[in-house]
Amino acid sequence: MRKIGLIGGMSWVSTRTYYEHINRLVQARTSKLSSAPMLIESLDFAGLSKLTSAEEWDRAAQVLGESAQRLEQAGATAILIGANSMHKVYDRIASAVGVPVIHIADVVGERMKANGVKTAALIGSRNVMVESFYRKRLVAHGVTLLPPVMDNVDETDRIIYEELMQGRATRSAERTFKTMITNMDQAGAEAVVLGCTELDMVIDVDANVLPIYDGTRIHAEAAVDWILGD
Repeated sequence: MRKIGLIGGMSWVSTRTYYEHINRLVQARTSKLSSAPMLIESLDFAGLSKLTSAEEWDRAAQVLGESAQRLEQAGATAILIGANSMHKVYDRIASAVGVPVIHIADVVGERMKANGVKTAALIGSRNVMVESFYRKRLVAHGVTLLPPVMDNVDETDRIIYEELMQGRATRSAERTFKTMITNMDQAGAEAVVLGCTELDMVIDVDANVLPIYDGTRIHAEAAVDWILGD
C-alpha cells in the first residue's frame, strides 16, 4: 500500500472523519486487520478560519504549502487537503510539492459525471458556496449548479463555524438543512453536493429527499484508490 498524507486540523472534527473513512475502506478492501498507511499533520485552525484579505489567504497558502512539503519529505506519495474552503489555494499547495494533491471537487465532479447528474445544488461555507474556485471545478465536469441563496449561505456558514467545527450537531441544524434540501429539490436540483467536511454530522448522506454527494466521503474513497494503487 502507498502512504498518503493529510493536511488536517481544519477542523479536527473532519480530520477524525477522514481517518475513520479511509481506514474503514482500506479494511473493507484488504483485510480485517489492515490499517491505512497515513501521515497526518493537524494544523491550528484558529489562525486559518474566516480569512478575508488577500494577505490572509497568502499566509494560508504558505502554511499549507509548507505542511504539504513536510508530508512529502516524511514519505507521503500523495496529499489530501482536509478542508473544502482551503482548496481556494490548491494551486499554490500543489506547486509546492512533487507528489499529486487530490482535489476534492474534481473527485466529486467525476463521480457526478459518471452518475449522469446534470444539475446540482452546493452547500458549504461561504467562500465555497459563492466564489468560483470550487464551483468551476464541478462545472468543468458538466454539472450545472443552482445559484446560491444568500439566506442559506449566511445560515450555513453560521452553523458550520459556531456549531459543527466545535463538534456540536443540533436538531435545529438538522431541520434547517432538511428544509433547505427540500427547497433545492423544488428549485430543480437533481442532487446536492456537501462542500464542507463537517456537514455529514447534520445531513443524512444515505437517505434524503435528493441524492447527496458527500465530498469528504468521496475524497476519502479517492484516497483509498490511491493507497491501493487502483
